[in-house]
Amino acid sequence: MAGRGKGKSAAKKAVSRSAKAGLQFPVGRVARYLKKGKYAERIGAGAPVYLAAVLEYLSAEVLELAGNAARDNKKNRIVPRHIQLAIRNDEELTKLLGDVVIANGGVLPNINSMLLPKKTGKKDDASADV
Repeated sequence: MAGRGKGKSAAKKAVSRSAKAGLQFPVGRVARYLKKGKYAERIGAGAPVYLAAVLEYLSAEVLELAGNAARDNKKNRIVPRHIQLAIRNDEELTKLLGDVVIANGGVLPNINSMLLPKKTGKKDDASADV
């Protein structure tokens, strides 16, 4: 019985590619989308793992900054406004997502200094009379 292997005595549990790579994002789904999207004739084994890792990193970064923005506004839930504030206050994310419009995101609070009321020198006038 040579060459027939050891049989199926010990059934191994399937381990996903996401688990092997230590990722939360689905590597198999990313691979399927890469193949179905016809981005290239052939897709290497490492490409979906790398892309899933990049997507996971970017989403974790945005979620962390948006969570900080929500906490600054004393809210427990992240809304589009918090995502907008997180992206626009971060230089690198602004560069990456500069042309992106976030629905219900609003704008950054900003008042031009020319529009602010001028400071009057009332303290100087009071000291000059004495």
